Amino acid sequence: MLRLADAMSRARYAVAAAWLIAALLSLAAVSGVFGTKLNDLLSNRFDLPGTESDHARTLLVDHFGQRDDSGYTIVFSGDIAPAAQAAALERAASVIPDARVGTLQPAGPGLSFAKIDTRLEPQPAALRVEKMRSAIGTVSGGRIYVSGQTAINHDLQPVFDADLERGEMIAIPIAIVVLLIVFGTMTATLVPLLMAAGTVPVTLGLLWIVAHELSMAIYVTNLVTLIGIAIAIDYSLLVVYRFREELLGGADECTALRTTMNTAGRAVLFSGATVAIGLAMLVLIPLPFIRSMGIGGLLIPLVSISAALTLLPALLAMFGSRLLRLRVPLIGLRPESDGGAWARIAETIMRRPGLVACLTGGFLILCALPAPFLSLTPGSSRNLPSQASSVQGLKLLEGTLGPGTISPLIAVVDSGRAGGIRQTAGAIRRLVTKVRADPEVTIVQAPTETGLPTYLPPDPTGRYARIVVSTRHDYGTDQAKKLANRFRHVYVPAADFGSAHVSAGGGPPAGVDFIDRAYGVFAWLVLGVLGVTYLVLMRAFRSLLLPLKAVILNLLSVGATYGLLVVAFRWGAGDLIGLPQADQIEAWIPIFLFAMLFGLSMDYEVFLLSRMRELYDETGDTERAVALGLMRTGRIVTAAAAIMVAAFSGFMLGSLIGLVQFGFGLAVAILIDATIIRALLVPALMKLMGDWNWYLPNWIARVLRVPESDVRPRGTPRASEV
Repeated sequence: MLRLADAMSRARYAVAAAWLIAALLSLAAVSGVFGTKLNDLLSNRFDLPGTESDHARTLLVDHFGQRDDSGYTIVFSGDIAPAAQAAALERAASVIPDARVGTLQPAGPGLSFAKIDTRLEPQPAALRVEKMRSAIGTVSGGRIYVSGQTAINHDLQPVFDADLERGEMIAIPIAIVVLLIVFGTMTATLVPLLMAAGTVPVTLGLLWIVAHELSMAIYVTNLVTLIGIAIAIDYSLLVVYRFREELLGGADECTALRTTMNTAGRAVLFSGATVAIGLAMLVLIPLPFIRSMGIGGLLIPLVSISAALTLLPALLAMFGSRLLRLRVPLIGLRPESDGGAWARIAETIMRRPGLVACLTGGFLILCALPAPFLSLTPGSSRNLPSQASSVQGLKLLEGTLGPGTISPLIAVVDSGRAGGIRQTAGAIRRLVTKVRADPEVTIVQAPTETGLPTYLPPDPTGRYARIVVSTRHDYGTDQAKKLANRFRHVYVPAADFGSAHVSAGGGPPAGVDFIDRAYGVFAWLVLGVLGVTYLVLMRAFRSLLLPLKAVILNLLSVGATYGLLVVAFRWGAGDLIGLPQADQIEAWIPIFLFAMLFGLSMDYEVFLLSRMRELYDETGDTERAVALGLMRTGRIVTAAAAIMVAAFSGFMLGSLIGLVQFGFGLAVAILIDATIIRALLVPALMKLMGDWNWYLPNWIARVLRVPESDVRPRGTPRASEV
């Protein structure tokens, strides 16, 4: 680390120029200067490889020219003549290659709709929405809406952009104010902002490259931007603060930089590694949607670590002692001291560690108790922003036919041979009869007993048939998911298809498969993340028990966050702060929260314990090291957490319930972690553990390549103490 600091100092202008060029090129790429814009490469595509619903989707594309995730629903509202409706459908279909237009169906007084099927992938299908609207034009007597999941996804992108801009307008000013208060000078405040200005564009540029090869979720730009700002400022805050501390302590610029990178720089390296380990878990989940979010999230700490080890020391070398200039009026510079509020907090904890540990631990357990009541949904059309015309068309259909009209259950019957679908007519009739009697079902479209279609275009080979089932509730609700399970495990077996096979796909079955596939591997990946993180932290802390404590406390923090999600959204307590109520939590959120929080929480853990370890190495006194470590890091950890919470609160101001839930979970978890856990529970437990905090068997030290001078048996005094 010392050699790296020296190298970055010597090449500081070249390093800064390289990051500037990379940031400018990335911004150009993302904005479309080199071709397609980043936003045009994103889509909400939910592929489910290896599942029954994915097999049904493949059959629909191959034999019916239909994708269940890239079709359109044309909604006619008002007194529009039938001939005008038919002409509008023809104009709409003319912009889609090989489009198949479904039969126009009544949905209520003055309301009808028709579906247009396509073989297009979701992203290119979304790019044709505006062309379709232009081709339809206006008609007399009413209004025509282009709706369906494809159009809704297209219309949501401007909403995402507006939400992102709103989040930035809150996060950045708060970050500037916090930095000014912490540093006391405008020059020192500028360095973290320059760090964020370099890392966020470069991360988006890398994402633009990846999006040309892989399907990426439309959430990912919000994720990278807001979390990228938070992490970049967080890491640079820790490093700049230590550099400022060394300068105020009388060190020259070169020595201050070397000491800073060897202490705070090393802590940031291990912190970033834990964040990356947590997010790498998402890349291993066999679902493209979550994997794409994981890739976007993983790029954030990797780029931030690179910048912290190169750009940040280069900037510190460029500014040098000028960081202490341009003081903020009424704040100024405040060197480290062992007094103040944090000294009183540390003294209280050291005097009553057992009481503090019981109270704080009990509170976290209480918060975690509602966690088992999480009800997961793969997604939902509820709480969508009503200003989008596609959402307005959806709401019209929901008012008469039910929310399940847009994303129905679609089953494909495979008779096994060409022309064999006629032999399954009896089984299809029995299945349709049972499904129509289900209270959750509103409309069933199916072939007749002779094998000829009533509503649906036929498979030309005569081997396959479709059954489309619309539901009363949205595809992600518990009612729709239960219908999917009844269809698969009760109705299809009872219909007795013999050698024919029925594959259930579409909205509700795909939702069931999404949750089953995601959580089928989640527990194993969590165990893997815990194990790898434990080993990394064992090397960082040079202790057997400290990383174990850190892992357990992080699990408790995540559990408390899950419980508060239930309280805020399912139980409605969030109404007190203006949060929308929701019966379910989107299924990707607990997974992504665990991955993000497990890493982000370690930021403060690593910084706090690294400082305590440094002080312990100097004094050999556990209690003094814990107290001094808390006093000297409390202010900076609180400031870093405030910036994180401000950034994550930007999600909470969004229009989509999923991002609101995600932002709430992140903000609450960081708040709990920086206050209750790091400021109270961790010091209390370390006081109770005494010299056991630093215990590391010699054989483990040799495996981890820990220097022998850093290892000593519990209770053995240092040479300086003899």
